[in-house]
Parts: sequence; structure tokens; C-alpha cells
Amino acid sequence: MYESNLKSLPRIGRGKVRDLYAVDGDKMLILVSDRLSAFDVVLSDPIPDKGRVLTEMANFWFTKLAHIVPNHLTGIDPERMVRSDEEKSQVRGRSMVVKKLEPLPVEAVVRGYLIGSGWKDYQKTGAVCGIRLPAGLKQAEKLPEPIFTPATKAAEGHDENISFERMCEVVGRPLAEKIRDISIRLYKEAADYAAARGIIIADTKFEFGTDAKGDLVLIDEVLTADSSRFWPADQYRVGISPPSFDKQYVRDFLETLDWNKAPPAPKLPQDVIARTSAKYREALERLTGRGLS
Repeated sequence: MYESNLKSLPRIGRGKVRDLYAVDGDKMLILVSDRLSAFDVVLSDPIPDKGRVLTEMANFWFTKLAHIVPNHLTGIDPERMVRSDEEKSQVRGRSMVVKKLEPLPVEAVVRGYLIGSGWKDYQKTGAVCGIRLPAGLKQAEKLPEPIFTPATKAAEGHDENISFERMCEVVGRPLAEKIRDISIRLYKEAADYAAARGIIIADTKFEFGTDAKGDLVLIDEVLTADSSRFWPADQYRVGISPPSFDKQYVRDFLETLDWNKAPPAPKLPQDVIARTSAKYREALERLTGRGLS
């Protein structure tokens, strides 16, 4: 499914991957499409089953980590929110009804390994997002402790890494410190769980909102193959970029092309689409012990 079309509910937004619909006054339905974005550009080729995998994985983590921070799930069956059988088939397995909250304008990024933009930053400056790291670290090396590197959220174009001090200016220091501490705890607990199942979570990003009382709530997606970098532990080697269970496989392919990372994105070959779909499904099976229902 590249784009949903629900007549029963008013659509209130369309993100890079998610379509948003209003439900009553204080809830909304999030439908996860099979769209894929790379370098913050939405590709024209959908990845089969991707939306269902992401929804299943997010629901798994929301439930598993609920003791750390409340989340936006309501427990309402999305199929009850639409009328026709055709619309029920659209939402089935790829949507959730959530509380409508005030999203915070920052992404909470936690890095446990030196890879991606963090590796590039470290090579130039010896630091990642202003956080000084020991000298002599290699690509994909595990950091002494996970680091918190926030970013701004961009509706269009590229997100931008910011310093923790800048985040404090945006949301206030008490809330920034709370988000940082909760994010690192979420990452550590998830990384320990995943490691026991043969997956390294190299880094991830969380998003938060606040409710009417001002309380912090985990929203959007959590620890999915879109918001995280998953590596097979048995193929991990320091000094190289390990193979991934996530969209890094697509990023690596796109890096081989003469593309300026601006829309429109190049078309993906069928073998890249098929292998990416298989990687998403394998990550779900390894982490949860079950495949798609």
C-alpha cells in the first residue's frame, strides 16, 4: 500500500510513511503505509509488508517498555473506526488508534555505536554532535556508554542534529533532561533484550508528546526498522559498516548511484525491494519470536 484512502475518516496529515486520520476529538488513527524514505526523501517504490512489520514491531515495543514511560496507544481496534470491508482491509495490521497529543519539536536520538552521520562527524571533529569521544575509535565500534544526540524535526527536507544545550532552549531544561534520561533507559533496555536474540541496536530515535496535563508520552513509532539501525550480531565486525535489517540496505544501494539526495529519488531494482522486505520481516521474527499474522 503506497497511500491509503479512507472515506470514513477525515485525513489530517500525511507524513513520509504515515497517513493520519482524525477520530473523535482527542484521538487519531495512524496508518503505516509501505512507503520508504531514505535521506529524508520518499521513494516511489513501496516495500511490500513494510507497514505491517513496522506496526507489529512498534506495538511490541510500546507494550514491552510501557513501565518506563506512558505511550499514546488507546487499545481501540482500528477496524471499528471505519465502515466498509475495503477500508477495514486497508487499516488491518498496519494501523493504530492513538491519543492526540502535542508533539515536541525535537527527536530524541540515542547512539550506542559509532556509525552513520555520527561516524562522519567523529572523523572530522573527534566528537559526535558536540560530545567529545575517546580518540582512536573505529567505524561501527561500540561506544563506552550510549550518547544522546537530539535533532530537530523537519516536515520537509533533512532533520538537523542539534546540541543538548540547544534542545534545552527549545523545550526547557527540565523536560530536555527528562527526555534524555528516559531515552537512554529505553535504548539500554531494548538493546539488552535484542542482544539476547542476536540483534544489535546500533542507534535509534524516539519521539515524544505531552498530554493536557503536560505529562511526557512516547508517540509515533518506537524501535522499528525505520527508526533504528539493526545489525545481525553474528556478522558484526568493528571497522566496517555491518549488514542491516533496516533501510540501511536501501541507503547503501542509493550511495552507489549518482544522486544528489534531492527529490525525485531513483527507482529501486526489484531485487533490492525484495531483499529489503525480507530483512524487515526477519527483524520482526527475531525480535518478537513471531512473523506477520
